[in-house]
Amino acid sequence: MAEATAQDRDDRYEAYRGDLLAHCYRMLGSVDEAEDLVQETLLRAWRAADRYDPELSSLRTWLHRIATNACLTALAGRARRPLPSGLNPAGEPSAPLTPRLDVPWLQPFPDARLGDPADAVQQRTGLRLALVAALQLLPARQRAALVLREVLQLSAVEVAQALDSSVASVNSSLQRARATLRAAGPVLDELREPADPDERAVVERYLVAFEAADLAGLTRLLSDDVVLEMPPVALWLVGKTHYRRFLERVFAMRSAGWRLVPVRANGTTALAAYAPDPEAAGSVRAHSIQLFSVQDGLIRCCVTFVDPTMFDRFGLPATIAGHAPELVPA
Repeated sequence: MAEATAQDRDDRYEAYRGDLLAHCYRMLGSVDEAEDLVQETLLRAWRAADRYDPELSSLRTWLHRIATNACLTALAGRARRPLPSGLNPAGEPSAPLTPRLDVPWLQPFPDARLGDPADAVQQRTGLRLALVAALQLLPARQRAALVLREVLQLSAVEVAQALDSSVASVNSSLQRARATLRAAGPVLDELREPADPDERAVVERYLVAFEAADLAGLTRLLSDDVVLEMPPVALWLVGKTHYRRFLERVFAMRSAGWRLVPVRANGTTALAAYAPDPEAAGSVRAHSIQLFSVQDGLIRCCVTFVDPTMFDRFGLPATIAGHAPELVPA
């Protein structure tokens, strides 16, 4: 009977793994670190199982309280995870493409890691890259208060309990956090508004144009003030002209023959880009994961994470020999 009870407890905890992973990712900006903190959360929950009282909180709220405090401990003394736009002024398309390996860059989140939480729509909305990047601007406790209140939609009382604080202190933290995010842009609106209905179609048109090295077609999909970021390269660009000139440079350096695969990342349709392999004719090699922000049918931002090691997290091979990879449903 004891074994059955323990197994039931494990199953109930495991049901929240994707939910907890998304929460820890928002707090940390790193999928790798978030996975470690989820393991720590489940271990702490197991050890404290006899102290859980279902009359005081739901299991989900209790687990998020444990996860939040694990994240706060992990964040103590750590540098934030930025995007290039958070470090430097915008640059020129011809600037050196030197990686900054000393920076703990923000990472993309594979939606498949969510599993199938009951509130999947809200989870995905709360994973938008612009929001997660803006969250990194906040002190850790303000970040926790805002995520618990705005994304997980806990009450102010529940947030105060999770942070071992008062409701007045939580409300003060929320006020300061919201002011900081308002200064960073309309990122909080992304929690309440649906994605652009044309987002997937626009990204698919981008895929077709990119694979054809069609610069004119690519340029037509861009807004005038489009932003391009490329971590771990600290360079970032603003404007349709700069974006096009950079793509010209990319195709000159790597030639045509790219293959792009739709994936789901941070609640949106993203692309996994494979570059031509100079050592194997006809083959392509993992290059980057590209995330887009689409508004009014145009691309407003593209964040290209140039890190082939991320492909494994998205369930994609590192190389494709002699043919394009099968499309992954987005």
